[in-house]
Amino acid sequence: MTASAQPVTLAAEAGTGGVLLWVALPYVCLAVFVLGHIWRYRYDKFGWTTRSSQLYERRLLRIGSPLFHFGILVVLIGHVVGLIVPKSWTEAVGVSENVYHIGAVVLGTVAGVATLGGIAILIYRRRTVGPVFSATTRNDKAMYVSLTATIVLGLAATVVANIAGGGYDYRETISPWFRSIFSLQPDPVLMTGAPVLFQLHALSALLLFAAWPFTRLVHMLTAPLGYLTRPYIVYRSRDTTLGTRTPPRGWERTG
Repeated sequence: MTASAQPVTLAAEAGTGGVLLWVALPYVCLAVFVLGHIWRYRYDKFGWTTRSSQLYERRLLRIGSPLFHFGILVVLIGHVVGLIVPKSWTEAVGVSENVYHIGAVVLGTVAGVATLGGIAILIYRRRTVGPVFSATTRNDKAMYVSLTATIVLGLAATVVANIAGGGYDYRETISPWFRSIFSLQPDPVLMTGAPVLFQLHALSALLLFAAWPFTRLVHMLTAPLGYLTRPYIVYRSRDTTLGTRTPPRGWERTG
């Protein structure tokens, strides 16, 4: 098949809608994700923050934040392994499909429930604690809706297909489609036959990644490496009693 004939064949097999959803949209979202972060860092560097609300309320935050972050970390690792690592690689190291499937379903379900429970606590906190709610922007609300929808659809797809249903091997269809996007040989036909919940989960994830650079989620790509080399911060005491120790030169109490 020639290169010019391939797009015609893909359009014929997947349909125009399939090409738009599973070829055009991923590349648009990927471009917005990359260029959006570059723009945000150049023109809104001081806005690159989580806008922490820890000072307003801590009790619910201490429960919801670790639950969400540890859960989403496991979910992320599971997606990386499931989408990027080919099925033949795991079988080559002795992990059978049955073992992989059981592990993925169990860990994915537990991590998904933890993530959903964590974000539910965080949303409840943000809605019921006055100062936190006052600090919540429309951008934050849209981000929470998009993130929650992606989590719910992913958990629902796992439960319906693998627990309530007879099982679905996404590494035969969705994973090759995902890798084909980055190899610049997209195959939308692989996604057109996937279950609807998996399709909705993939679409919601694409839209979330497109909005990512313009929300507080940018903090995920931030590491406080500057803390390792920054100078010490000196705090001067305001106590009325300075103790019996004579302060060193240059640190005498003023006023």
